[in-house]
Amino acid sequence: MSFVLYNAPQSTCSQRVRFVLNAKKLPFEEVKLDLLAGDQLKPDYLALNPNGVVPTLVHDGNVVIDSSVIIEYLDEVFPQAESFTPKAPAERAAMRALMRFIDEMPAAAVRVPTFNLAFLPRFAAMSEEEFVAFAESKPLRKEFMLKMGRAGFPEKDMNEALDRLDRTLVRMETAIKSSGGPWLQGARPTLADVAVMPAIVRMADLGLGRMWKEKPLIARWFDAIRAHPAFKPTYYFGSLLSERFPHLRKLG
Repeated sequence: MSFVLYNAPQSTCSQRVRFVLNAKKLPFEEVKLDLLAGDQLKPDYLALNPNGVVPTLVHDGNVVIDSSVIIEYLDEVFPQAESFTPKAPAERAAMRALMRFIDEMPAAAVRVPTFNLAFLPRFAAMSEEEFVAFAESKPLRKEFMLKMGRAGFPEKDMNEALDRLDRTLVRMETAIKSSGGPWLQGARPTLADVAVMPAIVRMADLGLGRMWKEKPLIARWFDAIRAHPAFKPTYYFGSLLSERFPHLRKLG
């Protein structure tokens, strides 16, 4: 049995997969890609993942792409140790509904403050021709990059993204209240908790933790996920943007 994970330390989608692998104590070879250098767009990688994004998991020669698909795959193939999928069909359906919401809302919305607050200085230093070429090379993120431009997303887009993140916190609160917590679906974490984790960690890293200052259930959830044994090995040094971009440390 062998696992090779092509990923990037700061990639929120990669962090989901590392968390599940670490929680299940599955040894894996980690191939780190530099996304700003365009490693994910090189021919050898595109042959594995034509979407040109991370992560990609290779398990005994089988290629699995898309972080939500990968974490479901891992929990299905290796349910031993810690399982993150409820046994009851109705609870599994509720988990998957939450995961779809997470991919549509916070996972997408958090990219806007991420690019504006962390990556913009790099893009601003490019010529217009260099930036357009960089954006055009991205199979899934081309339109997103071109909409951002070298000047970043306008205030309207930033406010919309923050509103979507706030609505996510409200949805999380509702789920925790309904289930009794401390996790989204009750006493045990599920893949929905794993899926939303990187967006919440990223918000804190960008100085947006104030958004749940008056939401104690979210604060308790955040403490619980950080206390999980898989969290520390997942977020090794260099996994936070503030560890790579020192200017972000002033935002906290």
